[in-house]
Amino acid sequence: MGHKPVDDVKLSRTVAHALRHKPWLYELELDDEGWVPVEALLAALRQRRGAWADLTEEHLAGMIARADKQRYELREGKIRALYGHSLKHRLAKTPAEPPEFLYHGTPTRAVQAILAQGLKPMGRQYVHLSIDLETAREVGARHGKGRDQRPVVLVIRAGEAHRSGVTFYEGNEMVWLADHVPPAFIDEPSHEGKRDA
Repeated sequence: MGHKPVDDVKLSRTVAHALRHKPWLYELELDDEGWVPVEALLAALRQRRGAWADLTEEHLAGMIARADKQRYELREGKIRALYGHSLKHRLAKTPAEPPEFLYHGTPTRAVQAILAQGLKPMGRQYVHLSIDLETAREVGARHGKGRDQRPVVLVIRAGEAHRSGVTFYEGNEMVWLADHVPPAFIDEPSHEGKRDA
């Protein structure tokens, strides 16, 4: 039944990155007290590193128990960082008028399905949209595994979608959220530098 041992230091660093510093990169939705469902964190970490494909809650619990300093709290299927996260990274989830354009980074393999069906939360509470190309690229690269994993950045015509009745939520300074973005408002990327203004 031997689960491969997990490097506690690497795991702790990555969990800190996800829970304290850049939750939007992992598409995590921290609540007002910094909690996130363990399954959401595990799903994000399993995607990120092939070595963590089998990561479980037991691995997280073991890493927390063995640490010399208590950095995380694990309770009732949720986990949070005990200190060091900054309020500005929490997602406000306030309905608001979005910028005219937002961006969504995704691996190449997902593009056709998104263009056909639109963006859906896919196991999360909301669709996560980036405010700039660079952040969207980072998010897209995080999802990549295997061959053909250059991130593709889709352009979301958020202003137009909002005027047509799609609800957007201001998350924080890096992220906007939506329940669903219909395909009519998603532009397939053209080659870098050739996008219409």
